[in-house]
Amino acid sequence: QVQLVESGGGLVQAGGSLRLSCAASGRSFSSYVVGWFRQTPGKEREFVAAITWSGTYYADSVKGRFTISRDNAKNTVYLQMNSLKPEDTAVYHCAANSRSYSSRWFDEFEYQYWGQGTQVTVSS
Repeated sequence: QVQLVESGGGLVQAGGSLRLSCAASGRSFSSYVVGWFRQTPGKEREFVAAITWSGTYYADSVKGRFTISRDNAKNTVYLQMNSLKPEDTAVYHCAANSRSYSSRWFDEFEYQYWGQGTQVTVSS
């Protein structure tokens, strides 16, 4: 069993930056696929970024602005968010998939473990 805890959210002006962290406990998740998703009220959860054994993947809306990375020694995955826009406002969740070779890194239903989320608000 893996427990995930996100942190690093907050209020930032448009054009600013935030770094979200997703810390895992319970066991090492260095081999897991880890994804970030976001959700706003009344909308479906949206894929943001994922990191797998084969590389990193991003939604078109964040490509070039967001970077996902992992520190296996700290059992933590990060999401560096630069050039933030008001439309990036959402609750951001990290998720982990123990099926390391899954190619459906964009599919929320592939992930078994979820954090509680952290709020990101970008003001204009």
